[in-house]
Amino acid sequence: MRTIMATYGHLLLKAIGVHMFYVTVSVVCGFFIGLIGGILLSRIPRASFVILPVVSVFQTIPGLAFIGILFLVIGMHPVTVLIALTVYAIFPVLKNTYEGILNIDPKYIEAARGCGMTSGQMLRMVQLPLASPEIVAGLRMAAVYTVSWAVLAAMIGLGGLGDFIYQGTASNNNTLILLGAVPAALLAIAIGAVIDLLQKKLTPKGMQEVVDR
Repeated sequence: MRTIMATYGHLLLKAIGVHMFYVTVSVVCGFFIGLIGGILLSRIPRASFVILPVVSVFQTIPGLAFIGILFLVIGMHPVTVLIALTVYAIFPVLKNTYEGILNIDPKYIEAARGCGMTSGQMLRMVQLPLASPEIVAGLRMAAVYTVSWAVLAAMIGLGGLGDFIYQGTASNNNTLILLGAVPAALLAIAIGAVIDLLQKKLTPKGMQEVVDR
């Protein structure tokens, strides 16, 4: 183990850093785009019959194919990977935000209107807090999936933990494969755990028992 770390340790740390950069930037961008899109879509529910299926189409495109197409258009730049991963991260947040807002019990909306709240105040003080468990669940899904999709960056020479996996596969070296796969799996688990804690913090106390089930 010491020999392996002495040989690949610095490369592994660099790969983890690149991987986390791709994941962090794309998930943050995807979250805000998906959140805003979900809020707007909840205002015009009829449009969801068109927009959600269209956006979901991108989820069905193999990641390698999508990144390959962007590579042909943009070239070998980190933005190629970031655009692809951001697009994949949008849908879970968009869908969960939209459904979370629409699934709020109407009595809370009526109570807010009765208190004289404006649409903006209802969104900020009632709808988003009550929809937060579903929104954060969408964020969790997007983040965990993005950790695995980021491996594809190595296919166009843009680094990340995928470098070890693809080099190991090409040379039939199981050690290299594990050096890429194990940290990627641990990152997904760690990120999922952190977002689970965030979800519990954001969930209103009255809804906590329902979420825990």
